[in-house]
Amino acid sequence: MSIPLKNLSEQVVVITGASSGIGLATAEAAAEQKAKLVLAARSGAALKDIVARITAAGGEAVAVTCDVSDRAQVEAVAAAAVQRFGRIDTWVNNAGIGIYGRLDEVSEEDHRRVFDVNYFGLVNGSLAALPHLKKGGALINVGSEVSESAFPLLGSYVASKHAVKGFTDSLRIEVEDVDRAPVSITLIQPTAVDTPFPEHAGNYLPNEPKLPDPKIDPRQVAEAILDAAQNPTRDKRVGTMAKVSTTLATLFPSLGDRMAAGQVGNLSTDRPGRRHDGILRQSSEAATTAAGRTHGTPAPK
Repeated sequence: MSIPLKNLSEQVVVITGASSGIGLATAEAAAEQKAKLVLAARSGAALKDIVARITAAGGEAVAVTCDVSDRAQVEAVAAAAVQRFGRIDTWVNNAGIGIYGRLDEVSEEDHRRVFDVNYFGLVNGSLAALPHLKKGGALINVGSEVSESAFPLLGSYVASKHAVKGFTDSLRIEVEDVDRAPVSITLIQPTAVDTPFPEHAGNYLPNEPKLPDPKIDPRQVAEAILDAAQNPTRDKRVGTMAKVSTTLATLFPSLGDRMAAGQVGNLSTDRPGRRHDGILRQSSEAATTAAGRTHGTPAPK
């Protein structure tokens, strides 16, 4: 079935987790292409600054403070989009959190919180968006290379991203193949991305956490997301290592496991760390660590 999608300059785009990292990179790139934006995150103050920058440059955007694990707050994002712009053309489920630590050490409470945000937050966004998208639109879910592979010391995150893939693939069948609705449903699967993710994550490790190299620029992921918003796409692996790790997991799983085990030392720095919750449970205005930054390191010029 052919699914007609508008040019980005004609679209109203909702992005969750828009205050930093991939979400912010996507918002900035979409604004440059003249999309109308509805930006959602818990960091309300950071969002307002971002919207101010976009509007000062001639763009159109609105900020909605939202914890995606709360269905009512997500529905309020959809309502704000319709109230301000009259419709939703693309919805990007990007909000996510992680925890560094062994699975036998991470508390049940923390494990559940990761699923509340990464899985149920994405479910909430998808179900809030679909009634608006069934006139023709794109639902884009940000998974990970670990939606198909595995990795040590990030087990809660890995499990949630497996769940994201299962939900997205099943929803696609129901919407595209059973209902024959004109909705393009895409799973984006990036490799490690240079974002503030380690700063936001909970930490059980003795040292400060980090992401393994090589990391890709968040603007590469933004480009893949915005391409899927205009061209129907089933799934997209972003970065060479995303393709390598998913291929190994499928064809040579034991080898993939051994290679992943060898990355344990690349998941923390040599700086002593402390156990902390990151932004797992902080209030919306407290969840501002590295908010407003796309990159974990200074963005290249």
